[in-house]
Amino acid sequence: MADYVTAHFYNPAPGRETALDEAFLAHARELPRLRGFKSAQRFEITAQQIMPCAQPWRRLTLYEVSCEDPNIDVPPLAPLLANLRDAGLFAADEAERMHTYRMYHPWKYSKNYTSGPLDHVMLLLANFTPGREAEYHRWYDEQHSVEVGEAEGFVGMRRGKLSPVQIAPVSYCPGSELILGGLQAGERDLAFVTKDFADRAGGTSPSGVVWGPRSTSASVARTVHLFKSIAGPFN
Repeated sequence: MADYVTAHFYNPAPGRETALDEAFLAHARELPRLRGFKSAQRFEITAQQIMPCAQPWRRLTLYEVSCEDPNIDVPPLAPLLANLRDAGLFAADEAERMHTYRMYHPWKYSKNYTSGPLDHVMLLLANFTPGREAEYHRWYDEQHSVEVGEAEGFVGMRRGKLSPVQIAPVSYCPGSELILGGLQAGERDLAFVTKDFADRAGGTSPSGVVWGPRSTSASVARTVHLFKSIAGPFN
């Protein structure tokens, strides 16, 4: 059995945010009928971001299923999303994307984690430098996941690889690797959390923590998106 996470990026149709929220409650009741369904959680983009890159999506939903054959158990999510799309609840702005990843491992939580849901997620659509995949994974597993998990507000990391099985309609995905950084920021100032994250990477954090050098096995071809939980997890 393996876990597959589908990241659904979209924008609500103008003026239909409330209708979308209401429709999602009915949508969530249908999800447990999917074989292998584990969870779903909805997020909204935050004003504070980790990196200055394009943020084309206001909303994100992460769906997770556990299965032996993704050809059977991943595609059935498509008609449930099509029902919301056909109801005109997603903006017709060509921004909507669905990308499915086979996860390498469960959540790896740090000592910062407390029992309970994540209230934010940092999502990267990332890539490794060609020919250096093994080095890339060692850097993430042995160094960078530890650094991120110990940063203020951050509690762990999970990673996955783009699956050959995707949900229709299929579109180009710029990241062969999915990286999820989990946060339990609580009442912390998100501006401080994001700045301290960047300062630790740059060696200028007031905490005195200095991260190791970023491995060149990690491609600079990546985008980083910070979202706040607005509903769920549903399971």
